Amino acid sequence: MTLESLPGSSGYLDLFPERRMSYFSNPYVLGLTVIAGIGGLLFGYDTGVISGALLYIKDDFEIVRQSSFLQETIVSMALVGAMIGAASGGWINDAYGRKKATLLADVVFTAGAIVMAAAPDPYVLILGRLLVGLGVGTASVTAPVYIAEASPSEVRGGLVSTNVLMITGGQFLSYLVNLAFTQVRGTWRWMLGVSAVPAVIQFFLMLCLPESPRWLFMKNEKDKAIAVLSKIYDIARLEDEVDHLSAALEEEQQRKHTVRYLDVFRTKEIRIAFLAGAGLQAFQQFTGINTVMYYSPTIVQMAGFNSNQLALLLSLIVAAMNAGGTVVGIYLIDHFGRKKLALSSLSGVIVSLVILAGAFFAETPGSSNGIYGWLAVIGLALYIAFFAPGMGPVPWTVNSEIYPEQYRGICGGMSATVNWISNLIVAQTFLTIAEALGTGVTFLILAGIALLAVVFVIVYVPETKGLTFVEVERIWKERAWGSSYNTESLLEHGNEST
Repeated sequence: MTLESLPGSSGYLDLFPERRMSYFSNPYVLGLTVIAGIGGLLFGYDTGVISGALLYIKDDFEIVRQSSFLQETIVSMALVGAMIGAASGGWINDAYGRKKATLLADVVFTAGAIVMAAAPDPYVLILGRLLVGLGVGTASVTAPVYIAEASPSEVRGGLVSTNVLMITGGQFLSYLVNLAFTQVRGTWRWMLGVSAVPAVIQFFLMLCLPESPRWLFMKNEKDKAIAVLSKIYDIARLEDEVDHLSAALEEEQQRKHTVRYLDVFRTKEIRIAFLAGAGLQAFQQFTGINTVMYYSPTIVQMAGFNSNQLALLLSLIVAAMNAGGTVVGIYLIDHFGRKKLALSSLSGVIVSLVILAGAFFAETPGSSNGIYGWLAVIGLALYIAFFAPGMGPVPWTVNSEIYPEQYRGICGGMSATVNWISNLIVAQTFLTIAEALGTGVTFLILAGIALLAVVFVIVYVPETKGLTFVEVERIWKERAWGSSYNTESLLEHGNEST
């Protein structure tokens, strides 16, 4: 089977344009994507809700009010759990399947939400945050892989980006919930406890969904896999997809061995693929996105807006822009391309962070609610407007498609762990660095990191728009071993898109 004849490849779809699928052409795939994406909603809700809840937790617990470290720990303990959940989630995905991993994540997340809502002191609250993090971490690995493996290659980017839309939608929902409960007794308990609702909903909906067809095929459950694929493709393309998967299965069985974590670094093409994927995940966090989402109410208050409710309202606007920008990204990622979208996004992020830094440098203690306060809010909004369509979805999309089948779960888990570790470092240090060096200097540091990210994307990240999993795998082999793998045409195709 040549590269041009692979089902879903650009050459295949040029030969059979009637088999090309669009984002909305198959309601079954779209429904599967949305249900799996509830894991992203949990991710986003937890990211956003703690920023508002923290304002009221400080009011209830004097010890939290007096300790920046304790505030950072309440935020970041979920990230510790997410690191563990992501690291173990890759293995769970490969061993037990994407569906069971999702169900497990829902159970753990629900338990954590209940513990948080009932917490009698900050330390039990921190335990609940750890449990919630375990669920979010597992879901952050599972949802993109599950969606990618059920998606036609020509719309894979948009469908995986829908999971990112669910993340940003969850953040927006969290700010709505924060505002709704500002006048309710036990404010922060409701904010944190209500997060169990989408986890319970996803649990019961996932019971009705099938396992990933690619995972089923690789586990020799061909009949079940074909039954799922028949709901995705028409009969003509279905036959080609099944033939392609059969050939891939035969190749996997010939080289079959138990994949261990160290194998990722021993195999050259996997190592450079992981470098690209993990690097994107790290730069997504170190350019400051979750600083903005976790601490946006606090940043708004730093800018001179002292009312809790006003800070939450302005943060709600930022979250709405985040969700809206992700909708734009869903369209652009399969038309504009992953690499070009990331570079455009990072360029705007750099400008926005410089504006934010300038606003805080120029602000004086007596300038509350003045021009510099509004300039800081505008900088936040611009940051989201540039980040959301590009560096929001691109790292998750790229990581769902750049690894071979037998490495997809473990590498996806490892790269997600890098994301969460980076997230933890930023969340645990932002307030401390801002207090020590000043908020303006802190945002300038983030701008410098964004500049490094531009260089990284140019050098290490290939364009994968519209490529099948096999085509992407052969790109890495060519980069690792040279032109003997005869994939120069693929690299040229990717470079044309950049």
